[in-house]
Amino acid sequence: MNTKRTLIAAFAVLIGFGLVSFKGDDRNFKISKNLDLFNSIFKELDLFYVDTIDVEKMIQNGVNGMLALTDPYTEYYPEEEVSSLKEMITGKYGGIGSAIRYYEAYDRIVVVEPTEGMPAAEAGVKAGDIILEVGGKEMLRGEMKPQEFSSKVSEALRGEPGTSFVLKVLRPMQNDSTEMEFKITRKNIRTNPVTYHGMVRDSIGYIALNGFTDNCSKDFKKAFIELKQNGAKSLIIDLRNNGGGSLPEAVDIVGMFVPKGQQVVYTKGKIKQADNSFNTRFEPVDTEIPLVVLVNGSSASASEILSGSLQDLDRAVIVGSRTYGKGLVQTTRPLPYNGTLKVTTSKYYIPSGRCIQAIDYSKKNADGSVARTPDSLTNVFHTAIGREVRDGGGIRPDIEVKAPKFPNIIFYLMNEDLVFDYATQYCWTHQAPASVADFKLTDEDYEAFKNLVKSRNFTYDRQSEKMLKSLKEMAEFEGYMDEAKEEFAALEKKLNHNLERDLDTFKKQISEYLSQEIITRYFYQRGAAMERLKGDADLESAIEVLQNKDEYNKILSVTEDTQTK
Repeated sequence: MNTKRTLIAAFAVLIGFGLVSFKGDDRNFKISKNLDLFNSIFKELDLFYVDTIDVEKMIQNGVNGMLALTDPYTEYYPEEEVSSLKEMITGKYGGIGSAIRYYEAYDRIVVVEPTEGMPAAEAGVKAGDIILEVGGKEMLRGEMKPQEFSSKVSEALRGEPGTSFVLKVLRPMQNDSTEMEFKITRKNIRTNPVTYHGMVRDSIGYIALNGFTDNCSKDFKKAFIELKQNGAKSLIIDLRNNGGGSLPEAVDIVGMFVPKGQQVVYTKGKIKQADNSFNTRFEPVDTEIPLVVLVNGSSASASEILSGSLQDLDRAVIVGSRTYGKGLVQTTRPLPYNGTLKVTTSKYYIPSGRCIQAIDYSKKNADGSVARTPDSLTNVFHTAIGREVRDGGGIRPDIEVKAPKFPNIIFYLMNEDLVFDYATQYCWTHQAPASVADFKLTDEDYEAFKNLVKSRNFTYDRQSEKMLKSLKEMAEFEGYMDEAKEEFAALEKKLNHNLERDLDTFKKQISEYLSQEIITRYFYQRGAAMERLKGDADLESAIEVLQNKDEYNKILSVTEDTQTK
């Protein structure tokens, strides 16, 4: 009898803790059952499979398969990759301050860009230098994949601040290559997310922010105050290609322009702990200064919190193209053996109440694909003064500027390192310009680039040729080829691959990328940001609306147009 009572009491405790359920569809039983199955299958394979299995690889593939059923932002970081996650969040690491990547022509790792003011740049390392040795150890790829090789060299370059080593590189020169050695002392590296700030017109300030790492709001505030001291009467915040980061940092930047205590964003998740409200914490810097925020299709997450909340509060005019639409919030959870799980725990909602998430990952197609929420299924919300805005697909600009097309040839020129190599060669024979404003790629320079491209026997895939080939195959299959032979021949002739023509047709766009790469060699990221602003259509629209006070006020007021947006 006592045993029976004990069992009943134990069962009641299990029920109380939610470990046992009497529901017909017992979820806890399913979890236990499937975990046991997974464990048993692995044990059977390990014991009886004809070949020895790679334990870590098999389990990792299992984990990846499990995570594939969630969203792209839920990721597992084993112990050896946790440092990269921390660096992504904080923007800090111990090293020399230099971007590197695999360079196929030499089967080595090349320095892409030393960071301004950091140990590599201070020691004299240049973009284009090919890494031979780190601390006396030769950096050879061997059987490693390029990505693994890059990780190995990156790990060798990093280390405790204050430690020194000798970096041996091969510097490609115009007529020869020279081996060079640099003694470098590592230090704490923190990349400044404010890539550039300055005046773009007499009284219009500009701040480019490329990420939301820890303490980036302090960097932003410092730049903003400096601009105000230099006479800025209005401000452009550039969030284009900013993929996001820390949510609280975005809230603190919003707080510089709206009153203290204003709700900027709130989150809702499956569990109560995921529900939070984020309000501005400090006294604002300036609640009156006219603002324009630049965005594009690569502005996501925290960038959408910043731009979207300022739009909802009628505090800024948004200019550019529709943002990415990432309204999901991730937190990190510790795992056994020093691993970390970055998991989506909630969705965020900006002041109007809208969530700007564009894709519902819980509704996948049979093939595993997902689609954006169609505009027809989005809902109307209202800003603080009553302007209509919509959810379900990113932040829609108040002033939409058509994004420039990216010619297919540029992707291949960059992928084949031709833009990178030309910039390296250019720096051999040209003195550094006095300023970014003084730099201009001449027609003679572009001809030199064309000659480099031709000397490499450069070829690339043209989508029009691929489509024509598919169309011919389909016409052949359906029996129309005989009647359409002449038309196909004429079209094939017009679409014939002509490198000279393509390089001339897309001269303007290619020259822009060449100029940015060259300027980066002389003035680092700061210079690249300045170079991109030359002839920038989004920037010109921003300046135009800030210079027209009536138009600015009209956009941020309730009119018939804004109610039917």
